[in-house]
Amino acid sequence: MMKKIINIVILVPLAVVLIVLCVANRQWVTLALNPFRPDDQMLSAGAPFFVFLLSAFLVGAIVGSFATWLTQGKHRKRARHEARAAVKWRGEADQHKKRAEQMATGSLNQLPSP
Repeated sequence: MMKKIINIVILVPLAVVLIVLCVANRQWVTLALNPFRPDDQMLSAGAPFFVFLLSAFLVGAIVGSFATWLTQGKHRKRARHEARAAVKWRGEADQHKKRAEQMATGSLNQLPSP
């Protein structure tokens, strides 16, 4: 519930700001990728300015998410290792429990009857 509220508090204002930026920046611009010849048509793209704004935001979000995923790899690896160890220890505990039950039932059968 708290996470949902925090998402709303952060994402709604961000969406409003992006929408306002898109509406305010509808003029057509040319993005020149050749710094030595900006008029080169092969290395330039024309679109409304908000397209470049949203594209930059989207690329930044994707790159940031990927970088976070990479840095958390060691934590995921440790979690996998600990999960395998937990399964191993659980199996050993089950084996010992079964053996203890067999020993207990075996010793009860060997008691003399009155």
